[in-house]
Amino acid sequence: MPASALQAPEKPEKSRMSPRSVLLWATVSLLGAIAWGVLALARGEKISAVWLVVAALGSYAIAYRFYSRFIARRVLKPDDRRATPAERLEDGVDFHPTDRRVLLGHHFAAIAGAGPLVGPVLAAQMGYLPGTLWIVAGVIFAGAVQDMVVLFLSMRRDGKSLGQMARDEIGRAGGAAALIAVFAIMIILLGVLALVVVNALAHSPWGTFSVAMTIPIALFMGFWLHRIRPGRVVETSFIGVALLLLAIIGGSWIQDSSLASAFTLSPTTLVFCLVGYGFVASVLPVWMLLAPRDYLSTFMKIGTIALLAIGVVVAAPVLHADAVSKFATSGAGPVFAGSLFPFLFITIACGALSGFHALVSSGTTPKLIQKESQVRMIGYGAMLMESFVAIMALIAAAALEPGLYYAMNAPAGLLGTTAESASHAVAGLGFTITPDQLTHAASAVEEQTLIARSGGAPTLAVGMSEIFSGVFGGTAMKAFWYHFAIMFEALFILTTVDAGTRVGRFMLQDMLGNVWRPMGRVNWKPGIWLCSGLVVAAWGYFLYTGATDPLGGINQLFPLFGIANQLLAAVALTVCTTVLIKSGRLRWAWVTGVPLAWVTAVTFTAGWLKIFSDDPKVGFFAQRAKYADAVDAGQVLPPAKTLDDMHTVVTNSTVDGVLIALFLLLVAVVIVNAAVVCVRAVRSPGALATTEAPYVESRIDVPEQAGEALVGARL
Repeated sequence: MPASALQAPEKPEKSRMSPRSVLLWATVSLLGAIAWGVLALARGEKISAVWLVVAALGSYAIAYRFYSRFIARRVLKPDDRRATPAERLEDGVDFHPTDRRVLLGHHFAAIAGAGPLVGPVLAAQMGYLPGTLWIVAGVIFAGAVQDMVVLFLSMRRDGKSLGQMARDEIGRAGGAAALIAVFAIMIILLGVLALVVVNALAHSPWGTFSVAMTIPIALFMGFWLHRIRPGRVVETSFIGVALLLLAIIGGSWIQDSSLASAFTLSPTTLVFCLVGYGFVASVLPVWMLLAPRDYLSTFMKIGTIALLAIGVVVAAPVLHADAVSKFATSGAGPVFAGSLFPFLFITIACGALSGFHALVSSGTTPKLIQKESQVRMIGYGAMLMESFVAIMALIAAAALEPGLYYAMNAPAGLLGTTAESASHAVAGLGFTITPDQLTHAASAVEEQTLIARSGGAPTLAVGMSEIFSGVFGGTAMKAFWYHFAIMFEALFILTTVDAGTRVGRFMLQDMLGNVWRPMGRVNWKPGIWLCSGLVVAAWGYFLYTGATDPLGGINQLFPLFGIANQLLAAVALTVCTTVLIKSGRLRWAWVTGVPLAWVTAVTFTAGWLKIFSDDPKVGFFAQRAKYADAVDAGQVLPPAKTLDDMHTVVTNSTVDGVLIALFLLLVAVVIVNAAVVCVRAVRSPGALATTEAPYVESRIDVPEQAGEALVGARL
C-alpha cells in the first residue's frame, strides 16, 4: 500500500446533520421520552413491559450516536493511520489482527457473564424502576465509558493489563496496591462465575452436551476462517450458527435418550472439566479457540435476548412488581439485606458498570483490535448490548407474580421446605401465593420444587419460560423453554471464565515481569504455561472446595463478589482519569472523573456498612458475633445445620470482613496516589510523560466502517 494513501488528509467533520437524520433522531428521542414518562408517572397501576424496552433502546441509540461519538472525537481521538499492537506485535498466539465483527462478538461474550442475568433479577426486590434507571443511566455515563476508555488506553500501551497500567502511570506504591487488589479480586470473580456454571450444568445432559459441542465447532470455525477460507467471516458465521443450532436441538434429544447418562455430570466432575478447559483456552492461539468460540456464543446470546425482546413486544406482559417496593427504603428485603443506596448498585453490577470488563478491555481485546477507531463499536457498543441483557432479565423477574418471585428467592430458613410453609412465609411478607400455585408452577417446568431456589438464575429461567411460552408454543412448551433458559445461562456465563482465565494469565505475567523480565513477555511459552497453570489452580481450588462444601471454598467468598467487582471499576476509572490529566486533557477528565466519584461513594459506603453495621444481615462482623454467641449457647442457626457448620460461618464472616477491609485499603492507596499524580500534572507547565507506545505507521488497509473511521491527533 502506498505511503500517500496512509497519510491522507483529515476528513472534515460535518457541521450539520441532514434533515433526514434530524427527523430520525427527533423521532427516537420522542419515543424514548414518552416511554420514560410512562415509567415515571405510573402510580400504582400495572404497566406493560414494552415501555421498558422502548425507553432502554431509545436511550442506547442516542447515547451511542452522540455521547460515544463525542468521547471518541473530542477525548480519545483515535488515529487509523497508527498501527495497533495486534499489527505491530502479531505473534499468532495473543496478538492477532481480528475482524471487527468477530472481535465484537468475542468482547461481548467475554464481558457478558452472570452479572447482567442474575443481578437485575435479585434487584427486582427494590421494584423495577430503580433498577431500570441505574442500568440505563449507569451504562451510558459509566460502564460503557469505562470499557471504551480502558480499551483505548491499553491499546496505546501494547495491550498492558489494568494493574500494570496503574503501576506505570500512577507509581510503584499505588501500582503495587492495584496489582495485588486487581489480581486477588480477579480470582474471586472467576471462581464465582465458574460456580454458577457448575450449578447450571450439574446433572443437566442437555446443557452439558450443547455447551461441550461449542468447543469443536469453535475449533472448526477458527481453522476455516484462518487456514481454509481466510477472511470469509459471513460464510463462517452461517456455518457456525447452523452447527450451534444443531447442538442445541441435539442437546434436547440427548436429554431424553440412552446417552443422557454420559452427559449427566456431577459438580466435582464439572469442576475438573472447567479447569482443564480454562487452561487449554488460555494457552492455545487466540484465533484457534477463544475468539471463534466467544463469537459463536454471541449468536446464541444475542439471538436469545432478541427472541425474548420479540416475545415481550408481542405478548406485552404486565409488570407485576411495584415500581418502587417497600424494601427499597426499609432495607429489610428477604432476597438481600440493605437499603437502595448503596446496595442496589452493588447488586446489579455488570448490567451498568463492571470492573471485570476493564480486565477484558485491557486483556485480550486490545491485542486483537485492527484499527483504533473500532474502540467505539467494540468498547462502548458491546457494553450497551450487555445493558440490554440486564433490562430483559429485569423484565423477566418483574413480570412474575410477586408471590412466586419471593417464594423462589427468599432464604430457605424463612420459607421452610413445603409449599404450605412457603405460602405462609410469603403471606408474612405481604404477598399471596397458594400451595397449589407453587406446586403447579414447579410441575409446569418439570421441577420438583421452586421453593428457595435463590441466586437469581432459576427465577430468570422461569420468567423467560413464561414470556416465551406466551408467544411460542403455549403452556405445553413451558418446561422446554425453562430448560433451554438454564442451558442458555450456562453458555452465557462460561465465555467469561475462559476469557477471564487468559486475562488472568496476562495479569500474572505483567506482575511477575516486574520481578523477572522474561515472565513479562507474553509470547514466552514457559511463562504462558506456568502463569496459566497458576491462575486455573487458584480459582480451581476455591471452585472445587465450594462444589464439595456448601459453606466452603468460593461459597465463603461469594458475598464479596458485588463490592469487589465495583472496586475494580474504581481502580479502572482512576487509571483512566489519571492518564487523561497527565496527557494534557484536564478539560475532559470529567468524562471518567464523575463516574469515578460515584462508584467510589457507592463502594466505600457499602464496604463501610459491611464492616461496621450492627445488623447481622448486613455487617460481616455483626454476623460473626451473632453466630459466635449462638455457638457458645449451643444453638444452630440457618443456613448452618450442625455446630461444625456454625464454626464455619463464624470463620467465613471473619474472612469476608477482613478481606473487604483490605480491598478498601488497597483501592484507597491507589486513589490517593493517583490524586497526587494528578495534582502534579495540573501544576506542571506541560503534559507529564506517559507510557504510551511510540507511533508506528499502519500497513493494514481496512475499508471505512460506515462512519466509524476517525483520523485524530497523535497523543
